[in-house]
Amino acid sequence: MLRKIRTILAVIFFAGITLLFLDFTGSVHGWLGWMAKVQFLPAVLALNVGVIVGLVILTLLLGRVYCSVICPMGVMQDVVSWVHSRSKKGKYRFGYSPAVSWLRYTVLALFIVAMIAGIGSFVALLAPYSSYGRIASNLFAPVYDWINNLFAYIAERAGSYAFYENEVWIRSIPVFVIAAVTFVVVAILAWRGGRTYCNTICPVGTVLGFLSRYSLLGIRIDKNKCNACGLCSRQCKSSCINGKEHSVDYSRCVACMDCIGTCAHGAISYGMRYGSRRNKPATADAKVNKSEAPDVGRRAFVTGLALAGGTAALKAQTGKLDGGLAVIEDKQKPERTTPIVPPGAISLRNMARHCTGCQLCVSACPNDVLRPSAGLVTLMQPESSYERGYCRPECNRCSQVCPSGAIRPITIAEKSAIQIGHAVWIRKNCIPVTEGLACGNCARHCPAGAILMVPSVPGDPESVRIPAVDTEKCIGCGACENLCPARPFSAIYVEGNEVHRDV
Repeated sequence: MLRKIRTILAVIFFAGITLLFLDFTGSVHGWLGWMAKVQFLPAVLALNVGVIVGLVILTLLLGRVYCSVICPMGVMQDVVSWVHSRSKKGKYRFGYSPAVSWLRYTVLALFIVAMIAGIGSFVALLAPYSSYGRIASNLFAPVYDWINNLFAYIAERAGSYAFYENEVWIRSIPVFVIAAVTFVVVAILAWRGGRTYCNTICPVGTVLGFLSRYSLLGIRIDKNKCNACGLCSRQCKSSCINGKEHSVDYSRCVACMDCIGTCAHGAISYGMRYGSRRNKPATADAKVNKSEAPDVGRRAFVTGLALAGGTAALKAQTGKLDGGLAVIEDKQKPERTTPIVPPGAISLRNMARHCTGCQLCVSACPNDVLRPSAGLVTLMQPESSYERGYCRPECNRCSQVCPSGAIRPITIAEKSAIQIGHAVWIRKNCIPVTEGLACGNCARHCPAGAILMVPSVPGDPESVRIPAVDTEKCIGCGACENLCPARPFSAIYVEGNEVHRDV
């Protein structure tokens, strides 16, 4: 029963978090966005005290159920391991092995140092939730979009517009490669050894493993019933049960409950780890009908999960042809001295210290503005680029979905007054200068009214007009850069601000 409850909850969390990265309509985030905010590392970086305390209490009460229920990377490993277990060679393929503590704590120490030093790329590489986010957004999302586009094609032919197409494109080749390599490595480890990644590399697993050593409830082995057959050890994907010595390494046990159903002698149960009744022999007076005996472990497990989950949820609460004749040349990304980070990020420093590179904001951006950085230190963290769209004043979706505090929640009104960068005019690329033709596209579409068209020749009102940028009014939205007709480089582009300011 406990295993079924755990499996159902894990499927709900896994499906919900996956949908957050697949959904391009923005509708899912309103209902399930809290699932991203209750992930351990994002909650720590966002200083979300309610979620942190809830997860710590959950671990001290029930053990590492976070790893087997809430963490999507953990559940993904279980899925891979389960697929392998369906084969003959996959059954009972595990075995007890001592913990590789030196590796676990070394990785954790390096992870903490990287967080303090602001080396976001290393933090993003090891964070389990973020690693799964990159896998979902780079590997799963394209497949989801292709299926959606197929339905859109069929629906359109049938005269229905229940679906609409979404362009499929790779936002960053380096991040795509990292996501693919991560998926392959973790899948191989899970296929061969179950929870190897969780118990040797994952820093969150190491922290929660330390806490779960002192959990109130856990897997218990009744020495009087156990015949040391070792079947539980061969079924344990965490390799933490020593059947011969009747012991469990609680720092690695993820409370998956697989061992309980495996034992044919009823020697394994889930309940209070401390107390005078532990491992005492059964007496005639102690024999009670199972249907009448209260299942304290089951009640505590369900009650604890419901309480912690409820508390955490409450807290978290373009065309290609010119006239059909000539192919339009694609825009090229300009060389920016300072990267652009979205409104709500506050500064490049804040982004570097809080972002885990999960790609949720990149997946949620409806205007194709955000994409992962290719910089060494900021690798996988989001930055704005305006070749495909611009940051529309009426959209604040990225600030609403970020779970780690790298992009703080802002209102539409607040966004319109935040300057994330300023426009810079490049004379040699401007059509009025190169072609002698009137344009003014940048001025017409500037939502802040920061661009004014002035005569190219001072004192000659009849000369072609060129843009003049008021950097005090410009908010850096990129409308001018995106809508500039000059190719391949725009005649006007946005240079980022290291620290955002109000205008």
